[in-house]
Amino acid sequence: MPSSNLTLAVVVGSVREGRFAPVVADWFVEQAERHGLFSVDLVDLADTPLPLELPPVPPAMEPDMARPATMADLTRRLGAADAFVVVTPEYNRSFPASLKAAVDWHYTEWQAKPIGFVGYSGASGGLLAIEQLRQVFNELHAHTVRDYVSFPRYYELFGPDGRLKDPEGPDAAAKVLLDQLLWWGSLLRDARRDHPYTAAP
Repeated sequence: MPSSNLTLAVVVGSVREGRFAPVVADWFVEQAERHGLFSVDLVDLADTPLPLELPPVPPAMEPDMARPATMADLTRRLGAADAFVVVTPEYNRSFPASLKAAVDWHYTEWQAKPIGFVGYSGASGGLLAIEQLRQVFNELHAHTVRDYVSFPRYYELFGPDGRLKDPEGPDAAAKVLLDQLLWWGSLLRDARRDHPYTAAP
């Protein structure tokens, strides 16, 4: 068990008008708070302008690079997190451009930290987006945990009040995911403290 609660950033990856992501994210935040061993920070990318045009020198080569002032709060919150859960839809068999922009504007903020996923879409439940995100985050020296939560045909699973009609299965899947994040997050937090991560990009 960690000596103190881990800071878990739940990242809402969609900024699309009329998005369903906040419903899924609110459900997961409730699960994380119920778990009892995380301090949860809900990070909604819709709150931060995310330029798609990146600087000539990428963050991997210049970790202390200057970012747009409007991104300062996002950068601080990502850096303060001990673990992440990314809530992502699946758009055209992939994940949203907003999420890729947020990832690409940062580097050390992801390093040596565990990342889990909650996906939703019409057919696959976001699995194609999740598999692509695993490759992206592994390149950034993050650790993606094995288990995930998936909501295929999400529009049939949640009621008009935003609550799951049958929560037993998703709640159990969330518990497994959170247990894995707790284990990896505790070890990696201690490792970053005792042996700062210095792998070259």
